[in-house]
Amino acid sequence: MTIKDCIKNYSKQLRDITHIPNKEVEILILHILQKNVIWLHLHYNEEFKHEKELEKLVKKRATNYPMEYITKKASFYGELFEVATNVLIPRPETELLVENAVEILKEIKSPKVLEIGTGSGIISVMLAKLIDDIKIIAVDINDDAITLAKKNAKKHEVEHKIEFIKSDLYENIDEQIFDMTISNPPYIANSYKLPLNVEFEPRNALFGGEVGDEILKRIIDDTYNKKIRYLLCEMGYDQKKPLEQYFKNFNIEKYEFYKDYSNFDRGFSIKFRKGDK
Repeated sequence: MTIKDCIKNYSKQLRDITHIPNKEVEILILHILQKNVIWLHLHYNEEFKHEKELEKLVKKRATNYPMEYITKKASFYGELFEVATNVLIPRPETELLVENAVEILKEIKSPKVLEIGTGSGIISVMLAKLIDDIKIIAVDINDDAITLAKKNAKKHEVEHKIEFIKSDLYENIDEQIFDMTISNPPYIANSYKLPLNVEFEPRNALFGGEVGDEILKRIIDDTYNKKIRYLLCEMGYDQKKPLEQYFKNFNIEKYEFYKDYSNFDRGFSIKFRKGDK
């Protein structure tokens, strides 16, 4: 069977899983062959000699198993990152969090940043690539996440700018002066029914408590108490009003919410008043 015929045949099994079944079969073929899209377009009519392997991967994908866990890769901010099971898969909307952070950090000389819940390391790695003189401490409670984040930092040649530490929030962080805390924390309510594809991702990276915003509030509390000037976080689409109410407990110079690519409320930035606690 030719590559073209394989794509046509096996895409039928993915029609209920994805809106781009043909494209996903192509991705799996490229993953098996370790080739690029240009090569694929030039060899559509050649025989495909790895059909059994393709069939196995298509069946796995047909269970809603995430494509990123199969290929062990994800694109973020135009860069390619390694992905591993038991670590949260990067989302495109997190690019907005990075962009907002860069706008602030580029105005600070030699900024020092603390990332809470680094996961695959995408936020810290991108900040390290985009800000020349930055220093970052990135923490996670998950050993697998720390291992993966270190790999991605090394892959992108920014490991000298980032220190990775296993820590539950600020628990293992020494008293240091930071300019910013940044985080994409767990913010989903424990009772929320996840989409089938998300069920394969680590629950401790998704669920934030009974209400969902408990970890977010802990991060706000700790950032404020440690006199860190800026805090940038992702949040749930329905958490703007309760968080805005919670902000009233703090001496804040200004705050802003932002929306994601689907126009849902997705995150916020806070600038605390200098010298206040």
